[in-house]
Amino acid sequence: MIISSKKLVLPDPGDALPGRDTPMPVTNRHFVTGNPILPPFPPGMEQALFGLGCFWGAERKFWEYPHIYSTAVGYSGGYTPNPTYEEVCSGLTGHAEVVKVIYDPALTSYGELLRLFWEAHDPTLGMRQGPDIGTQYRSGIYTYTQEQFEEALASRVHYQQRLSEAGLREITTEILPAGEFYYAEDYHQQYLTKRPMGYSCVIPIELSGRPKYGD
Repeated sequence: MIISSKKLVLPDPGDALPGRDTPMPVTNRHFVTGNPILPPFPPGMEQALFGLGCFWGAERKFWEYPHIYSTAVGYSGGYTPNPTYEEVCSGLTGHAEVVKVIYDPALTSYGELLRLFWEAHDPTLGMRQGPDIGTQYRSGIYTYTQEQFEEALASRVHYQQRLSEAGLREITTEILPAGEFYYAEDYHQQYLTKRPMGYSCVIPIELSGRPKYGD
């Protein structure tokens, strides 16, 4: 299989697709929880943003987690405003496929979400996840506060230590302040509950006694 090198390297901002001013229309109701996926959210809720490969399976990991109020899939970390799925897959927008998680910090913590993030995929693969290859499948944590940023960095150090002890590769996960989040097309939202036999590629790193953040 021949893979275009363009899909393995992020584009320069000047080379990115122009996009559009109009946001993607989505149904403002989570197909599983029934809660809204668009703001505003109830007082006290916090948000987190993660990229761990194809967002179909990644989103399911988070909506199945206890005490999650809502989730949504979309695109972030790139340059093109309001991109389409096809544009993101071209590698010419710079975006990663991401999951936005809305949660109540009184019921679950950001640290617990980080634990789920690290354990749900292989963060050492660069511009791919499993058989999915391209810049949109890169691993990333995109933070909304300085506290999230510092906790994400600490979790990466912890997890890398455990991987190194097992003789495994270096983590390639990017940790950056969150930029604009663009909602993906409506059919992508909660995809695997609408299509239970649909494709999912969220593959934990192969490690006996796999490290758990917080251990």
